[in-house]
Amino acid sequence: MDLQPDAVPVGFEFDGQYFYVGGHNVAVTRKYQNVRDGNSKVALVVDDLISVNPWQPRGLRAYGTAEIVEHTGRFGQGPHLRIRPTISWSWNIEPSEPGQAGSAPRRTVHT
Repeated sequence: MDLQPDAVPVGFEFDGQYFYVGGHNVAVTRKYQNVRDGNSKVALVVDDLISVNPWQPRGLRAYGTAEIVEHTGRFGQGPHLRIRPTISWSWNIEPSEPGQAGSAPRRTVHT
């Protein structure tokens, strides 16, 4: 392991408490192998556009810890990374006024 952080797009699902990252042959991915090897600290970024006209971006950045679990969900049954967020920043997830770009990111500490 070269300790180089890794950022790649992933599919995910969220059950209200945990993010689940899975997919085709997830066990060969660097993210999975990092967690398997004891590096449980992770970061997840979700970047989305509600609309391009008017411009309405929204997103979430979360830091947390991950563990490998067996899970059946959107990506089928098999190993998944289950991520428990510890802190997150979100923007425009729930805009205060429809059509507005939103406000500054909201920081949340998860317990």
